[in-house]
Amino acid sequence: MNELSPEFTAVDINEFFDKKDRVEDSGLDTGIVVFTEHQRQLVETLRQTLSEIKKEELEPFNKRVEDLKKLAAAIANFPSLLERANLTGGTRTPTSLIDSLINSKREGDTTLQLPSKATLGKGFLVAKLHTFSSLEKISREANLDPKIISAFHDETISMMFLLLAEDVYLNLIRDTTLSMASRRQLAISLLLLWEHRADQNISDISPVLQSVWKARTRLAPAFGTMMGTSELIMISFQLDEQWSDFIKTKLGDAEVNQSMEEFLFGISYEQITRLKNILREKGIAAIGRDEVSSFLETDVKTNVSEDYRDFFQQYSLRRDNARARKRMNLPGPHKTLEDFFISYVMEKNREKQNKDNYASQK
Repeated sequence: MNELSPEFTAVDINEFFDKKDRVEDSGLDTGIVVFTEHQRQLVETLRQTLSEIKKEELEPFNKRVEDLKKLAAAIANFPSLLERANLTGGTRTPTSLIDSLINSKREGDTTLQLPSKATLGKGFLVAKLHTFSSLEKISREANLDPKIISAFHDETISMMFLLLAEDVYLNLIRDTTLSMASRRQLAISLLLLWEHRADQNISDISPVLQSVWKARTRLAPAFGTMMGTSELIMISFQLDEQWSDFIKTKLGDAEVNQSMEEFLFGISYEQITRLKNILREKGIAAIGRDEVSSFLETDVKTNVSEDYRDFFQQYSLRRDNARARKRMNLPGPHKTLEDFFISYVMEKNREKQNKDNYASQK
């Protein structure tokens, strides 16, 4: 595999399915993107700096990078998810894989039902994320240009959002409230993410969610009121156009509003509901973040940093709670704020693509 893979470009593989479920002649690279061109440049810049001023760190640096390439090369030996494959259990095609994802009724952890390449690729992405997090630290210690340090940080964050996107795609693919066309589009995006461990959709979306997360960490929402939500809404109109459109279009939906509250306050829908009832009974209008644990009589973490690990941990808690509510048909949000936003963006992209296709055919 060539580690100098160009920047990943999202491809709609539907066009290949009519050709006996094969994409061998399409020119589509079916390998993992070890480094995008931008990432490769960052790595080479740091390598050059270490060779000049920190030679003692050059050998472990080179080994870490080479290990990452070897891991990607090993995973590439597994059958492509974008081609027809004759497996021990029978023949698998992209179409049959997409159909199985859409029609799956399984609950709980589906790790053992996913293709080996998908599971192994997730491990590669975690290893790559840790590598870039370490490279950011090294570049900081080497006093590199702050723009380079920031670039390493942004790439690390982007990888975290790829992990998040995999969860979101899997969740939305099974969401029967979405149109079949949307679910198939999501399944195609998931296959491409599994195959390349890169996703142009999420590359575009992750800076938006990162900005929203930063805004959320800097707010001091008043628990028991909607003050914090109002502040976030005001900030939203200064952020990406897609996000502000999402807020204007979807926040009137009760479930989206509930998922926004969970995102903002950092506690579950059930805890938010209980807290509001307690404050109403006591005649208290609002309390601060540091008072939440005492009122709920349990230790809850409501104040989080901008660390990407905090973001993912908070997301995973909201994701698990949402799935449990859906499984047991309980009140509260059955999807996360990230589910709603990514679904909204992809639906808008699909509408635009359909309009563009229609215009080109006229």
